[in-house]
Amino acid sequence: MRRVSPRWTTPSLPTSRAVLLDDRLLVALLVGAPVRLPRRATIDTTTYWYYRACRAAVVGGAGHLSGPFADLAPVEQAAAIEALLHLPDDIGLPDSRAVVPEMARVHRRHLQLNLLNIEAAAAAIVLAALVLLSPPAAQGVLPGVLDAEGITWEVVEAA
Repeated sequence: MRRVSPRWTTPSLPTSRAVLLDDRLLVALLVGAPVRLPRRATIDTTTYWYYRACRAAVVGGAGHLSGPFADLAPVEQAAAIEALLHLPDDIGLPDSRAVVPEMARVHRRHLQLNLLNIEAAAAAIVLAALVLLSPPAAQGVLPGVLDAEGITWEVVEAA
């Protein structure tokens, strides 16, 4: 079982079996911003959220995902990008063999979803995870689908 480093945890959220982070929270966590996470949680993200975070780190730009990298000093920026490109062992990616079939089932029930949101909902189902969404992600269609699927989610602001 993967454990989160104590510097990433606070007691303010209840303990959870698994936590699924969106791309903005993943970036915040890896650049060292405080992210409120449950104690003793296993931390996962999705392949597409991970890809978007890596793309933002490598390609850069002025977007919400790349902004935290641009705000770092060059040495810290290089270390944060490297940490993202070599995802730490204590941040998991759900097994595609389980997630992909669930994605097909989720899509059948929610035809309006794009691939990124289908994967997020499916991964949450497979992991029985609490989904932590950044405020912008909580404004989209995903929260309604998570509610419809009986998946617990919370909005978490990264500092």
